Amino acid sequence: MTIQSGQDRRKHPRVAGKFVVSYRVKTDVDNYDISQTRNLSLGGMLLTTNRSFPLGTILAIEIRLPFFIDALNLTGRVMESQEVVKDLIYDTRIHFLEIDPKAEGIVKDTVGYYLRTQK
Repeated sequence: MTIQSGQDRRKHPRVAGKFVVSYRVKTDVDNYDISQTRNLSLGGMLLTTNRSFPLGTILAIEIRLPFFIDALNLTGRVMESQEVVKDLIYDTRIHFLEIDPKAEGIVKDTVGYYLRTQK
């Protein structure tokens, strides 16, 4: 049996990029943390967080992208939260659950732009 690498399993291309993100557990109203992405795709993002999140945690996300004035509001599910620096920094993988057509187009355009310019 052949095991696919993460890149081979991805449905959408991913780009490295540091975009400002506010996030919170969806049920915790007004309890946002601010961070930045490490990478982004139409399907999700890798986010640096200051705590570990259990698998399946639903996050409300606001992300600011360079070609759009307003923040995009997205919902995502935590797929993994891996400790990078003990009790301080975590890489948290998020899969987008709800993305409206306008936000989808903006993320797609942003990823497309960075794919063309990062080569």
